[in-house]
Formats: sequence, C-alpha cells, structure tokens
Amino acid sequence: MNWSKFFIAFIVAFVFVFFFGFVWHGILMKSAYMEIASHYRAHDDMQWGPLLLGHALMALFFTWTYARFSGGGPGAGARLGILIGLIFVGLYFIRFAVEPLTMKILLIGSVGDVLEFALMGAIVGAVYKPSTPML
Repeated sequence: MNWSKFFIAFIVAFVFVFFFGFVWHGILMKSAYMEIASHYRAHDDMQWGPLLLGHALMALFFTWTYARFSGGGPGAGARLGILIGLIFVGLYFIRFAVEPLTMKILLIGSVGDVLEFALMGAIVGAVYKPSTPML
C-alpha cells in the first residue's frame, strides 16, 4: 500500500463526504427532515464530535477498501462506491421500517448515498490511482 497516496486520498475523501453531506442533507433535504423534526436532535444539540468521526470513519474505511481490494483509477473507485452506496440503501430501508421516516427521505436519501459514494470512489480512485509502469 502506498501510504502517502492513501493518506492524501483519505483526507480528500473526508473533506468531500463531509461537504457533500452538508449540501445534500443540510440544504437539499432540509425540508424533508423538517417534516419529522421532532425525530431529530435540535440544531443546538447536534453532536459535532460523533458527526465528524462518522464521516472520517466512512472516508478512512472506504479509502482502505479501495486501496486494498480495488485499484484501477476513478472508474474502479466509482464502481466500488456504487456497491457500497447500495449497502447504505439497505440501511435506509431498515431505518424506514423502524423509524418514522417519510418516503421522501427514504428515496432522496438513498439516491444521495449512492451518488455520494460513487463520487467519493471516483475521487479516491483519481488520487490513489495505480502507478503506470514506465516503458
């Protein structure tokens, strides 16, 4: 494993997923979440430490999975991201079954997760791309 590429890819992935999550969930889906606002913490009670840690863990383990098992550049990273995003779609369906989520949150959130992980995969693949042999 190329540790310098790994670290850079991880940092870039972390920044991307954090800001993508802010835009997707904090701005685009805000009205959907407001429909069931009592289900969530108040904005002032939000726990920033676990939020940052969760994004860091997603970026870290995605980057590690790509570096260990995938390789091949942005296309391979995007394919891995789509597969992992689809795992998260399963999680949305489980949450929908046991939490008072709306159909809008289920559908838009699922699309967002697949898109987020596909884009993160392409980014990680671009940063961690395998070295091309010199001819």
